[in-house]
Amino acid sequence: MSRYRHEIDNARAHIVSLWLVIILLAIGLAYAFRGWANAPSDITLHIPPDLSAGSTVRVGEVPKPNVYGFGYYMWQQLNRWPRDGAEDFPAKLYRFAAYVTPAFRADLLRDMDRRGRMGELTGRVRALYEAPGAQYDDSRVQAVGPNAWTVTIEAVIEETVAGLPVKHTRIRYPLRVVRYDVDRELNPWGMAIDGFASPGPSRVEDAAKEAS
Repeated sequence: MSRYRHEIDNARAHIVSLWLVIILLAIGLAYAFRGWANAPSDITLHIPPDLSAGSTVRVGEVPKPNVYGFGYYMWQQLNRWPRDGAEDFPAKLYRFAAYVTPAFRADLLRDMDRRGRMGELTGRVRALYEAPGAQYDDSRVQAVGPNAWTVTIEAVIEETVAGLPVKHTRIRYPLRVVRYDVDRELNPWGMAIDGFASPGPSRVEDAAKEAS
């Protein structure tokens, strides 16, 4: 009789241990489901343009060439007036609103009003392109924090009115670019231009002449 009682006790102990395992598994699954539910549905990877020597990509890290490419492209687009600055400038500010911070957009709107009052928009065609000899290198992007960079762009501004040139100026723009992951549908880059870093835009025509 004692033998059967011993077997029954062993079976009960085994059942209890199985229940403990089941409870622990249930708790583990609950935590796993919670983590899965809270995990981001999208992960952004910024791939550097030159992978000839290999590259380690970390989630959320933005390589310097990508920061420069973003700043240059957006600034070029904002300064492109293909037909009439009076119409093109406000249209570009509306189209690229998601790629500038609200504070900088307000600055650009004030600049647009000032240019309009001075007659620098109507009938004016404007283009911006990278200055000769001022292509990208790592020194043109400086991190100023975990989520901000200063992007130094040297560009040529050309403006014409009725086909006649009225401006041809080489300018250095120290753009402040910040991480701006607000709406990925409107801004998949997750960055925005936040204005100018000190000392602000400056002409470099004399330096260009000396270099030539």
